Amino acid sequence: MTTGTARPPLGVRPEPDILCSDLVRIYRSRDVEVQALQGLDLRVERGEMVALVGASGSGKSTLLGILSGLDEPSAGRAVVAGQDLAGLTVRQRTAFHRSRVGFVWQQTARNLLPFLTAAQNVAAVLAVSGGSRRRDGASRVGTGRADRVAEVLELVGVPELRDRFPSELSGGQQQRVALAVAMANRPTVLLADEPTGALDEETSGEVLEAMERVNRQSGVTTLIVTHDASVAEHVERTIQIRDGRTSTEVVRSRSGEDGAVTAEEYSVIDRVGRLQLPQAFQESLGLHDRVRLSLQSDHVAVRPAQQADDADSQDREAERAPRHAGGAGEGGRA
Repeated sequence: MTTGTARPPLGVRPEPDILCSDLVRIYRSRDVEVQALQGLDLRVERGEMVALVGASGSGKSTLLGILSGLDEPSAGRAVVAGQDLAGLTVRQRTAFHRSRVGFVWQQTARNLLPFLTAAQNVAAVLAVSGGSRRRDGASRVGTGRADRVAEVLELVGVPELRDRFPSELSGGQQQRVALAVAMANRPTVLLADEPTGALDEETSGEVLEAMERVNRQSGVTTLIVTHDASVAEHVERTIQIRDGRTSTEVVRSRSGEDGAVTAEEYSVIDRVGRLQLPQAFQESLGLHDRVRLSLQSDHVAVRPAQQADDADSQDREAERAPRHAGGAGEGGRA
C-alpha cells in the first residue's frame, strides 16, 4: 500500500476519492435535448477497485468523461481526488490530469506514443510533470526517474518489454504498458475505459490481474468502465448504471478459511429516496406504471397496484362477513 498518506482521526470517515452528488448532464442540439445523467449519486472510497457497468446509452461513458475532467456536469457536484471538477480553469485541469488521475483507454493510440519505446513512454510522463508526488503532496524521496520507470514496468509484469515499441507489442502487452504509463506519477485515482474491450478472454484476465495487483500494492483508487462481465471477478464492487442513475451494486467479500468469495446484490437508493427495481423483477411480477408500498416491521413490500387493490377489497369483505352473520343470528332469535 502507498505510504505517507495522512490517516484521519479515529471514528472519522475519510473523504472518498470519487464523490458524485445529484449529477446531471444534458446534451442539447437545435431540436433535441438528451439527459444522459439524471441525478446520479456515486461514492468510491480510498483504495477501492470498482467496476461500472451498463448498457449502451446508460450514461457510463458520460460519467467517465466528467470524472476525467474532459467534460463538465450540467448540474450537481463531482469531486475526484479532492478536486471539485466544476469550473476548472485550463491550468487547474492540466494540473489535475498530471498529478491526481491516471488514464487507461481502450485505444492504444490514446495510451502510447508510437515512436517511443515502453520505457520511454513512461519516462515521458515523468519528464512532462517534472517527477511524481505522493498522494499527501510531498515530493518523492529516493530513487530517480529511471528507477521509477523500471519500478512501474515491474509492477505491471512487463519489465522485459521496456525497449519495445507499441507496434512490437501484443494487445495485452500494450494495455499493461499503458497501465504503467498511467501509474508513473503515482496518481490518487486510476480511471479505465474498456481496458479489455479489444482483448480475448485469456489476455483480458492477464490485464485485469495486473490492474488488481497495482490496486493492491499501490493503494490507487480504481474505477473501471466496462462491458466485460469477467471484470466482476477482480473487483470489490460492481455498480450498474441504468437510465442515467446508479441502480444496483454487487458487493463481493471473502469468508472462511478457504477464502470463498460471496456476492450480494443490492439496489441503490439515492439521496431523494428513488429506487430502481431490477428489470427481471418488474417483468416477473407485472410491475409497471404504479405500485403499492406498505411498511412492514422489517421491510417494505412492493405490490402491483391492481393486486394490492384486489387484496384490500378481499380484506374489507372478510371484515364485514362476521358482522353480517351475527346480525342474521340475532334476527332469527327475535
